[in-house]
Amino acid sequence: MSVAPSVDFPETRPLKGRAAIVTGAGRGLGRAEALELARLGAAVVVNDLGRPGRDGSGAASAGPAEEVVREIRAAGGTALAHTGDVADFEQARAVVALAVSEFGALDVLVNNAGILRDRMVFSMTEDEWDTVLRVHLKGHFATTRFAAAHWRERAKATGGPVYGRIVNTSSEAFLAGSAGQPNYAAAKGGIVGLTTSTALALAKYGVTANVICPRARTRMTEDVFAGAHRPAEGLDPLAPEHVAPLVGYLASPAAARISGQLLVVHGGMVAVVERPRVAAQFDSGQDTFTYAELDALLTPHYADRPQDETFAAAEVLGLRRGRGARHS
Repeated sequence: MSVAPSVDFPETRPLKGRAAIVTGAGRGLGRAEALELARLGAAVVVNDLGRPGRDGSGAASAGPAEEVVREIRAAGGTALAHTGDVADFEQARAVVALAVSEFGALDVLVNNAGILRDRMVFSMTEDEWDTVLRVHLKGHFATTRFAAAHWRERAKATGGPVYGRIVNTSSEAFLAGSAGQPNYAAAKGGIVGLTTSTALALAKYGVTANVICPRARTRMTEDVFAGAHRPAEGLDPLAPEHVAPLVGYLASPAAARISGQLLVVHGGMVAVVERPRVAAQFDSGQDTFTYAELDALLTPHYADRPQDETFAAAEVLGLRRGRGARHS
């Protein structure tokens, strides 16, 4: 079974005095990430769309964001809840404004909020496509847009770089291809493009932007990992607690030189994924290609390659702790 993350504060708190936002932080990955950032010293705005309601007896009950805030405060940390939809432009503006007004600045943005609407591409509805792209891709963009503006204004006011960290959430579904998730894979691929663009745009202001591909058993992915082994004792290899420390590290001063990077993380393992590389180049022997020339060049090039070998990197799905390439 999964073990709840500890909010016990360590002696060294690299994020002390920093303020962070974590979206989709009421449960699962976002909750573990918010608790870890608080453990490392950050004041955290815990965002989740769920709102307070009533329990089975009719008594008032806290929403998921408020519950995480209570956990952080009970351990002596600082946290606030925000229950707006971060894919809504004004709510994204509001969550950044909340961090700035209450904590004096925003230093760390962790974009995690997301949903699933899985279906094969030939069966997917327009709404299933639009909803997933909106929550994941627009949700990442909207908060990034206002956080970036905040950091740019601070840099202009101070005349130098500021402290800013963005950690975005992509997925192995983008890297490896996921036949039943064309909307999710597309959104997660878009998040990688957003991250690399943001990293370049904000570098001169001192801001870093990185993207992780986590594998974790959460409420959103319970059907995806329904067949995955869950140990009777100890930490589940798919527990969100395996992911949270990397988020805390990327948010810290120690990661100042890391930006525009993609890392896969799960089960006690972190894999650094390299950028795509050009495998071959073909030049036309005239002003432009003809069909016949392309046929003569490309058809033989692909003739001996496996038909199932595509741009997708399915091998990432086989990554496990203790397997694969190691840092030397």
